[in-house]
Amino acid sequence: MKPKKLFTFARVDHDRESRRGFPEVIYCAGKSSTQVIAIAREILSRSNQLLASRATPELARRFCRVFRRARYHSDARMLVVERKPIPKRGGTIAVVAAGTSDLPVAEEAVVTAETMGNQVRRFYDVGVSGIHRILSIRQELQRCSVIIVVAGMEGALPSVVAGLLDKPVIAVPTSVGYGASFGGIAALLAMLNSCSSGITVVNIDNGFGAAFAASLINRQIG
Repeated sequence: MKPKKLFTFARVDHDRESRRGFPEVIYCAGKSSTQVIAIAREILSRSNQLLASRATPELARRFCRVFRRARYHSDARMLVVERKPIPKRGGTIAVVAAGTSDLPVAEEAVVTAETMGNQVRRFYDVGVSGIHRILSIRQELQRCSVIIVVAGMEGALPSVVAGLLDKPVIAVPTSVGYGASFGGIAALLAMLNSCSSGITVVNIDNGFGAAFAASLINRQIG
């Protein structure tokens, strides 16, 4: 199916749901509210689900006036429309955040994973500065199917988690940290250089990408 031309600024990929299991997702940053709403209308003309990321409160207010079923998750900065929610599949995705400052990215992962039909458990503020915190939830994490680990600063937490568990681990570096963190580059490089085997690393602050990958994995094993 060819993408349908939408005005002069977007072509909606209606075939993505059949290829990837979920409709095209709107990345709101850099788009006007008029553009986001027009794209959303086109997606919802053929789908029961809509997910829009990096939405500002101002955009969300206008969006929710147009789409009455829309919900704005302010912590995640995400807009969700579910006319018919996807049934929850087996298996659980764990979202583990090192610190409270990492929660916006962690919540983006949670909302994405839940909207895509996954059961999700949150484990927050369990960073390596208090290593007993992650050790105390080891058995709970072991019962999950896929682990998303969100961390800034030196980005050490995914290495610890992957060294403790036999589950797929998806690491998300965040831009949280002081000057030498270089906006998340330090955490990104640490995760890419982890000595714990089998860690998958997504881009800085990309909670959405981590959750999409975790959902694809959970679909196969959950």
